[in-house]
Amino acid sequence: MLYIVGTPIGNLGDVTLRALEVLKSVDFVLAEDTRVTKKLLDKYNIKIPLISYHEHSKNSREEEILKLLQNGKNLALVTDAGTPGIADPGNRLIEKIYTESSRGETSGDSPRSLLGTNIVPIPGASSLTSILSVCGFPTDQFLFLGFLPKKKGRQTLLQSLKKENRTIIFFESPHRIVKTLKELENFLGDREAVVGRELTKIFEEIKRGTLSELSEYFGKKKQKGEFVVAINKKLRK
Repeated sequence: MLYIVGTPIGNLGDVTLRALEVLKSVDFVLAEDTRVTKKLLDKYNIKIPLISYHEHSKNSREEEILKLLQNGKNLALVTDAGTPGIADPGNRLIEKIYTESSRGETSGDSPRSLLGTNIVPIPGASSLTSILSVCGFPTDQFLFLGFLPKKKGRQTLLQSLKKENRTIIFFESPHRIVKTLKELENFLGDREAVVGRELTKIFEEIKRGTLSELSEYFGKKKQKGEFVVAINKKLRK
């Protein structure tokens, strides 16, 4: 069994009761950064072995993880903050399991294959849904971009957003947030947007305004923390 466990995006009190039950019951926890996950486990006195699984270790770890599942171990996949599989390598592992399961089904592998592996979502916090809930923009349809490209394909992507008529959501780093807001104003016009910084944490900040207003506000001082941005689908009249 592989549990996809949502964890807090900042405030450790946001962890769900079900998530804690699962984390206490599994054989191993697959963590993006074991140091971050250990803080959560320590807070709730959970003593479960951690296995590092992140962008740079995914290739070397996947076979080990698949063997654990084949041997009937129960695992929990977590990310540093939020829900695994959203803008992190978790989706790759899940795809790998489905692929291996399909191969076993067609080849008639032994019961020790991945055929019996259930992938179970344990919902939790997400900065994506958090910013959608407070932005006030249409949420029946939206486009989530994860982290914008730093260089390759960036201009092409921004150009393509000119035709986009859905609410746009993306993550951004503190040292690129002002530059990105200015670029988006150039491509999309001065649309309304909401910027969330350090959501659920002590220095949480949520600002709504036009792209030009927001770039000016956040450009006044050096920024720190994690950013999530929502852009309205149309210009303010």
